Amino acid sequence: LGAATTRMLRARGVPVAIFDPDQEKGRALVSETGAHHFPVDVTCDGSVDEGLALARTAQGIERLCVNCAGVAPSARTAGPRGAHDMALFERAVAVNLVGTFRVMAKSAAAMIEADPMPGPDAERGVIVNTASIAAFEGQIGQAAYAASKGGIASLCLPAARDLASRNVRVMTIAPGIFDTAMLSGLPPSVRERLAEQVPAPVRLGDPSEFASMVCFIAETSYLNGETIRIDGALRMGPR
Repeated sequence: LGAATTRMLRARGVPVAIFDPDQEKGRALVSETGAHHFPVDVTCDGSVDEGLALARTAQGIERLCVNCAGVAPSARTAGPRGAHDMALFERAVAVNLVGTFRVMAKSAAAMIEADPMPGPDAERGVIVNTASIAAFEGQIGQAAYAASKGGIASLCLPAARDLASRNVRVMTIAPGIFDTAMLSGLPPSVRERLAEQVPAPVRLGDPSEFASMVCFIAETSYLNGETIRIDGALRMGPR
């Protein structure tokens, strides 16, 4: 999702800084798009601070912050082997929820001090976070993932209210089943069954559709404090 957003923003001439600890993938995307890449770990304060400082030196204060970092562990709350692995649960929350909030808050701190951008609404910046429809219909084995994504959805409105007086907007996108790296290792038959669950269109979401939603949010200044589902009307069952 982040890579697709980078491609679309760069195609529109927008400077982009990618935060990703995977240096190989980062370098490949830089070569493809001309973006900047910084090997940032969103679970580490110092790493985020360093990445933001380097990005701002390279291209100025960010006006759009898109948080896509995420992990998706699978484990039941309890089973024959005992309770859910607490380290696994904490890792999901640390990356998905705390990592999102860390980058969002640090980015917002710079945005609120920036000069307003041209336009009637005097906006200073836009933050787009990534939840999931699992925030609302978590499936079996998704306790950690759903909890972390539910937290992202829940923080959207209070964060938007916190930043409203400085004209910084906060929005959240809740994707359904998208054709991303999380699904790339699944057998084709499993991917087909997942696609068949989507009412219309009957397919996996394309990351470019997520990127289009990011651009729509950035361009539509009356959107604020809301979570938008992009899921083909899918409502996930327990399995």
